[in-house]
Amino acid sequence: MSTGLKDAPAEKSRKALGKREQTKQNNREAILEAAKVVFADLGYGATSVRDIIRRTGLASGTFYNYFKSKEEVFEALMDEGMRRIRPRLRAERIRSRTFEDFIRNAYRTYFDYLATDRDTFQVIRRNPNTVRVRMDTPEMIAGFEEIREYIEEDIRNGALPDVDAEYLMSAVVGIAMELGDRMLRRPKMDPDEASTFATELVLGGIRALPHKGGTK
Repeated sequence: MSTGLKDAPAEKSRKALGKREQTKQNNREAILEAAKVVFADLGYGATSVRDIIRRTGLASGTFYNYFKSKEEVFEALMDEGMRRIRPRLRAERIRSRTFEDFIRNAYRTYFDYLATDRDTFQVIRRNPNTVRVRMDTPEMIAGFEEIREYIEEDIRNGALPDVDAEYLMSAVVGIAMELGDRMLRRPKMDPDEASTFATELVLGGIRALPHKGGTK
């Protein structure tokens, strides 16, 4: 039977560990939140690690416990955005009955996300070219692979012709990135207009694509 006395050191150790983990999480979130503001204000090229550190109020040594450079911070922000959007895309996949439904709903979800997530909106609007070249992060790659798997599943089910799934995934993602960038630059953002344009462009293009066997 436990007396409670012997358990006290273990309980204190667990509490200390929990507190340290919470501090680590808070520090990392503080760095990312500060980076969003600085990247949006100064742009990626003009931003330095020192700018981000000043915004956090943390010591420089603390920053380097989490990130080696501003490049790593920016990539973490891109991954964070993909982690937020992927569950929404999965939900649209589940509720969509056809590929047309899915592609329309997925585009609408993405453009709504850009228009309503103010932090992401500011970072992407200020750094569109940097966003394009920072797309090889683990979470981004996993998200793109998920879309490719959806396309391959629809090809197997006969919902899509037997086209090149990798090329089609790249086209779907590329259209989202480019139209999203243009939508953010407009005085009035219209996710409905952007998603309709993107959907019709993709669906019209698919009808003209050659099949893997060399026929349409």
